[in-house]
Amino acid sequence: MSVIKIVGIVLIVAGVLGLVYGGFSYTKETHEATLGPIDLSVKEKKTVNIPVWAGAGTIVIGGALLLAGGKKR
Repeated sequence: MSVIKIVGIVLIVAGVLGLVYGGFSYTKETHEATLGPIDLSVKEKKTVNIPVWAGAGTIVIGGALLLAGGKKR
């Protein structure tokens, strides 16, 4: 299997996951302080939304790579 086909499959899977889930969230530590024996930290939960057009475009590009990778020259 060529590298182009593998990249195409990965893009299709990523696009489908983007359409199904619509985004992802992660936790980021923003502030941290130590006051003697006490440790204080602040964690922020961030959410990243993936637009529908980005998921669909990724699927189209992955499909194009699969088709282009299947042709022999």
